[in-house]
Amino acid sequence: ESVVIDYGRRRTTCGYCRSTGPTSISHGLWANSLKADDYQALLDRGWRRSGSFLYKPEMERTCCPAYTIRLKASDFICSKEQDRVLKRMQRFLDGELEPQVGSPQCKNNPTKRSLNEPMNSPTLKVSRVSAYEFQTATGPSLDKEDEFISFLSSKINEAIGTCFQGGMVGSDVELPKAVVKTVKPQVKKKVGGAAQEKKGGAVQDLVYSCNISFQLAAVIKRALSEEKRAVLGDLSPNCIAERLVLTMEHHGEIAGFAVKACNGHLNFYSATIQPIQNHTSIDTCAQASDRPTSSKQSSVNKNDARHNKKARKLEFKMARSHFDPEEFALYQRYQTKVHKEKTVTESSYKRFLVDTPIVPIRPRSGDNTVPPCGFGSFHQQYRIDGKLVAVGVVDILPKCLSSKYLFWDPDLAFLSLGKYTALKEIDWIKTTQKSCPSLEYYYLGYYIHSCNKMRYKAAYRPSELLCPVRYEWVRYDAAKPLLDKSLYSVISDFSTMAQDEIPQPHACGPCDESSAKNDHSETPIDEDDEDSESDYDESDMMVDEEMVHSESKGDTAEDCSGVDVENVIMDLSGSRVKYKELHSVVGPIDRRHLSELERQLSRYAKVVGKELSDRIVYSLS
Repeated sequence: ESVVIDYGRRRTTCGYCRSTGPTSISHGLWANSLKADDYQALLDRGWRRSGSFLYKPEMERTCCPAYTIRLKASDFICSKEQDRVLKRMQRFLDGELEPQVGSPQCKNNPTKRSLNEPMNSPTLKVSRVSAYEFQTATGPSLDKEDEFISFLSSKINEAIGTCFQGGMVGSDVELPKAVVKTVKPQVKKKVGGAAQEKKGGAVQDLVYSCNISFQLAAVIKRALSEEKRAVLGDLSPNCIAERLVLTMEHHGEIAGFAVKACNGHLNFYSATIQPIQNHTSIDTCAQASDRPTSSKQSSVNKNDARHNKKARKLEFKMARSHFDPEEFALYQRYQTKVHKEKTVTESSYKRFLVDTPIVPIRPRSGDNTVPPCGFGSFHQQYRIDGKLVAVGVVDILPKCLSSKYLFWDPDLAFLSLGKYTALKEIDWIKTTQKSCPSLEYYYLGYYIHSCNKMRYKAAYRPSELLCPVRYEWVRYDAAKPLLDKSLYSVISDFSTMAQDEIPQPHACGPCDESSAKNDHSETPIDEDDEDSESDYDESDMMVDEEMVHSESKGDTAEDCSGVDVENVIMDLSGSRVKYKELHSVVGPIDRRHLSELERQLSRYAKVVGKELSDRIVYSLS
């Protein structure tokens, strides 16, 4: 059976907006035991768990309203950026992509460089790969090009820091990171032809491009008031791109490349000037056909290189929640290196990620209502060549896999393990649904519209948000216009909006303000829209010990009149008693105590719902 202990409120500082006061307000319950279907019902009313503690944001009062978000796995549309994550992992497993600097595996390869490596690092010299080197090599190295793209991204990020961070925008605003992309041949053809029509003569070869200016403009628009933006002047993508180019030029030239601002994009041109053969386009096909022998040799070299690389083995294992020293050691490294925690104790780890109130249910032969692994709390281990590299803490419930937390090896950050494991969990649901049809949803925890680090969750499309009042599921695209206006919204009110205000579903990410601006002739068409937000991999922030013990019963101003508590089941010294039968079991009760008990049970019944309050046992502390 399901047994919960005592209801209360807690007021704490917020881990999302970093408030200085107790602005985060939520309901709280301790759970002795929870049946899987009861916890599923609580999820569908906006609750989550941290260990054995259950909490639910008080949406209309808390500083950062958190909406439960889910995805129907069978409807999932994999974006190009998510597909790149899968391909990057496959390249790593095939031996075509090596670990970056900082990984113990890479000590013998000093030419590899991380995006976060300081710009004055001694390894920077080997990163200055010239355009000529790329163009004349018989078999261009994917690793070398990845290295150079990382270098260009770092140069842009350095310019962003100089122009914005701590200056006009403020140090409290987290700015997106630049992602440089290779320009595809068809885009080169379009841009080259357009430029020749305007200028005539010759055009430089466009090799790389970056659309960070559009993302910066969007972040600054959200972060600053209209008055501050007016004082700072033009902060359009065009203006931002020009500022970044000037800053980069001031810091020094990039070997073999010229950088220019074109309609908000940062374009990197090869120093080699290529003649235009006609007035309309660059004939890239003719250029390729001039070197048939080289192309063939390049293909042979690539294939030979692949055969010489050592493949890696990825293993996946699911185990019921229990303490594992190897997992704890990985968790310690993750928390200290990624989240900068100074102390990580075994007891706090157990309370957060090992303890669970969910009663396990074993699979039954011939029963398609329970998946092969059963119901309960699990740790999903990911190993590469036997080494533990990531652990996903999840709950398997009648309707869903609920993702609770993920921690991974900091040395493999370049693999985007948060995104990769999320995609594998979606695949797991699709596979498991064949044997358990009711298990069809992926719950990603909470979505907070005001927190940029949480917006990556909406990139798993088509996702839905839970209305905090009617407890109806509303697709993200319909809810977003309401959340743009107010952080707390009754999002099921979207049906009352004018039809032209409701956007239609699409397959790109949730924050691509730049997509409507890519219609200029000299601007590369951004076909591979990169997620600009941080790879924020945990599903929910940890509820620490202080937060758990800060429950408050003093807030009794809430109107709970009309809430039926007659059938609330209470635990009295091991006996189950409904509230309406209390007098007949214990005899006369002081009216003052009875009023307080009824007020407490009314608040509890209101936040968990009548159906749950009538079947979950409420134990008085």
